[in-house]
Amino acid sequence: MSVAGSTGPVMDRDEVDRALARLGAEHEAVETSLLALQDHAGRRLLEGARLTGVTKERWAAAEASIGLLWAYFDAYTAALRSAREVRSRRRWSSREDLAELTELLRGESVTVAGGATAPVANAPGLTGTGKLSERFTLTSLVDRMNDLYASSLDMVVAADAVWSALPARIDLLSAELQRTRRLAHSAGVRPGEHPAGDDLERITRTLGALRERVVSDPLAYWVPAAGSSAPGGGRPDTSTYDREARALEDVRREIDAVLTVRQDAEARLVRLRDLLSRADRTLAEARSARGEVLAKIAATEVPVVSGPPTVLQEQLATAAEYRRHAQWHRLSPLLEALEQKAEDELLRARESLTAVTAPLAVRAELRGRLDAYRAKVARHGLAEDPELVEKYEKARRMLWSAPCDLRVAEQAVLRYQRAAAELIDGSRT
Repeated sequence: MSVAGSTGPVMDRDEVDRALARLGAEHEAVETSLLALQDHAGRRLLEGARLTGVTKERWAAAEASIGLLWAYFDAYTAALRSAREVRSRRRWSSREDLAELTELLRGESVTVAGGATAPVANAPGLTGTGKLSERFTLTSLVDRMNDLYASSLDMVVAADAVWSALPARIDLLSAELQRTRRLAHSAGVRPGEHPAGDDLERITRTLGALRERVVSDPLAYWVPAAGSSAPGGGRPDTSTYDREARALEDVRREIDAVLTVRQDAEARLVRLRDLLSRADRTLAEARSARGEVLAKIAATEVPVVSGPPTVLQEQLATAAEYRRHAQWHRLSPLLEALEQKAEDELLRARESLTAVTAPLAVRAELRGRLDAYRAKVARHGLAEDPELVEKYEKARRMLWSAPCDLRVAEQAVLRYQRAAAELIDGSRT
């Protein structure tokens, strides 16, 4: 082994050949990567785009880094060529050749003019030293190129990923938005007249602004992966797009509901008229029944029957007017509210009729109970018993006379029941 120098022990021929082979392979790998970066679709798009915001700032740094990469690569190529020339002088390199090769392959033998460093003072992996030139070993130069390449590729891949993911999706959603706007217009859903129309205007403005910014500043919509150091590690931020897509879907459902109203509006109006008519007839029946109850039943509280609410008829007339003028967006909520109110009104009318006729139902139940006990007494051969006949006739007169006092009549029925039960029990013993 030769005497050691500033770069350590002088390399022998085998070490030199292995180092040249390794550095040559690294040279090919770096060259392939640089050419791929130069031809990357994202880089070409960045070169031709009118950038703004964080993307503009990072692309300026990345461009300087790529320029410096090529300067480093040229210096690396020249240094590697010089080392190969020294090795090719002789088949068996002399001690002087080996010392020179050791300095070329291990020493800071590569000098890069410092003019290229100034534009990338803020680029990832670089610091502004203010030196006019930099010196590297071939190995450290490869490390520096790898760092610059990774940071530049990360920026290019991120921008390309956002451009690949968002603009096309925004365009598709915008096309769907235009179809929805036309449908909304046909259904009378317009801004200032219906909330869904206002939503469509807002979605239109938001999508337009989103696309404009995505195209000019894609990195504003890039979310780096936590803990990832790989170039392009992350995902496009689609939260704004997703929110507007959901909002448009909600608007479509609202418009579908309005269109459904247009299709079956007449049938629903007919059903509403029928419900309100049935409610009116039921209330009329309740009022008539109340008069009958007051005439036939004495000492009974009979609830007052109110008349039909005129507001429902007015609202029904308004709904019919909306239908005639094709104001479907106004008709839809009105029909829904009217249908519920009409059902409630019919239920109220039926409850009124039930409450009013309750005394008649009680009288009918007492009549039935009296006749049932008389039949039971007859089956036991006691129908001619004078006491039972007297009690039966008294209860019957009360139940079949007007006005009928239900409380007194019920007591008469109970007395007949008790007397009948005692006689039947006595006949069995």
